[in-house]
Amino acid sequence: MRILRTWLLAAAMLALGSAAAGQSAPADAWPQFRGTAGLSGVSTSQLPDEPQLLWTLEAGESIDSSAAIADGVVYVGTYSGTLVAADLETGEQRWTYEASKEMGIGESSPAVSNGLVYVGDLAGVLHAVDAETGEAAWTYQTDGEIKSSPVVTGDVVLIGSYDAHLYGLDAGTGELIWKFETLNYVHATPAVVDGVAYFGGCDEVFRGVRVSDGEEVFSVPAGAYTAASATTSGNQAYFGTFNNEVIGVDLASKEQLWRYEHPQRHFPFYSSAMSVDGTIVIGGRDRMVHGIDQATGEGRWTFRTRARIDSSPAAAGDRVFIGSGDGRLYMLDLESGENLWDFDTGAPLSASPAIADGKIVIGSQDGVLYCFG
Repeated sequence: MRILRTWLLAAAMLALGSAAAGQSAPADAWPQFRGTAGLSGVSTSQLPDEPQLLWTLEAGESIDSSAAIADGVVYVGTYSGTLVAADLETGEQRWTYEASKEMGIGESSPAVSNGLVYVGDLAGVLHAVDAETGEAAWTYQTDGEIKSSPVVTGDVVLIGSYDAHLYGLDAGTGELIWKFETLNYVHATPAVVDGVAYFGGCDEVFRGVRVSDGEEVFSVPAGAYTAASATTSGNQAYFGTFNNEVIGVDLASKEQLWRYEHPQRHFPFYSSAMSVDGTIVIGGRDRMVHGIDQATGEGRWTFRTRARIDSSPAAAGDRVFIGSGDGRLYMLDLESGENLWDFDTGAPLSASPAIADGKIVIGSQDGVLYCFG
């Protein structure tokens, strides 16, 4: 009996560990915006205590797109309309793909799955590109610009559009499976939990749409225009709004858990939140990074930069990485918010860091892609 109890305990601990690991990006990849389909923003990769600049790549025009990393290759979009693939170790360019010369690639960040790279452009087109060759596999035209990032779950790729729809497309062929209509732009990237895509909208509603058929199964008022993507932790979601608040929502009860607003500085949140070790971390247009108690919604710490923060945080271990409009990439202590290291790129950083294989990758608004490790 004692042996059985020991075996069951070990199995339970293994299951818990696997569940926890599933909420974080693997150590060697960051295959989409925020690293995982749940938009965790957390990596299991080990990073050096004092990161060093390893390489830079002149990618062309401004980079608002956050990088994806898979199989030793970095993928990022630029405002010149180019999707760039570069070697993670050396920074050597592998190929480029021309998406939209007229409109460019804005904040939409690539997603990599089953040999294809997906990215949206400001002309409203979702592109699927062969990850090895850079050749087009298929495209799908929406009726509004795309700033949302694609999320691949199973054989479905999800994408939001400024035509007020969230789309579910066949990831292999690009054929429309369903589309869900909201009342305004779909700017945010959906976070997928247990087969449901959760996203806030510019119609001031936080929704859940079933991935299999596009049916709405969840809806709560957000009370404000929401451009930021939500992060998820278990059955909870957290996101910032243009009403200067960060909101916690229980996905099971469909009730708001709490609302956080800084007591003195009241500015919108455009950055997407991150949940790690009981702390919600988010950047604000008040120039500060906020650390919030996940259970209570009470502020734990703030760190002030020199400009607004639209970049979304990423974490590895007990350290948080985030860019600022002041041109610096910061490494903060998760517990205290203390600045442990920073690097001045000389140009605003609105893209978000990607972490994989002991490296941090981020693009700047002067078109340079940086890799640290």
